[in-house]
Amino acid sequence: MKKSDTVKLGILLLAGTAPFLAACGGGGGGVFTRARPDEFAVQRQTPLVVPPDFALKPPQPGEPRPADRSLQEQTLEALFGGPAQRSDVEKNTISRAGDAIPAIRSVVGDFDTNTVAKGSVTRDILAAPEGDGREAQTSAGS
Repeated sequence: MKKSDTVKLGILLLAGTAPFLAACGGGGGGVFTRARPDEFAVQRQTPLVVPPDFALKPPQPGEPRPADRSLQEQTLEALFGGPAQRSDVEKNTISRAGDAIPAIRSVVGDFDTNTVAKGSVTRDILAAPEGDGREAQTSAGS
């Protein structure tokens, strides 16, 4: 083989293999570049469970629907039970409490608002300077 034939053969081989080499290095949609599932993102699904019976009773005819009652009535029933389950002390306490003031958060800082004296300990806590607590001290005394 002549030297010129060898050079031509080398150029021909280089030109023939160049597309294959270019396909290996690209970020195209080849077999090795496809997206795979993340093995750490896989989670087991918890099985569906029938909830336990909470002894729910169907509503009685003539009884008001729960959504028809006011929020105050629902709160009182959740705290103290229904009216038939309340003791005389609870009924007395509820009657003395009266209705809640809707704007209580706006009124509480007013000087005409009556407050209950909580004692010297509460006054000391409220009058304490702000800080991060590093200088805090406590004592157990009488």
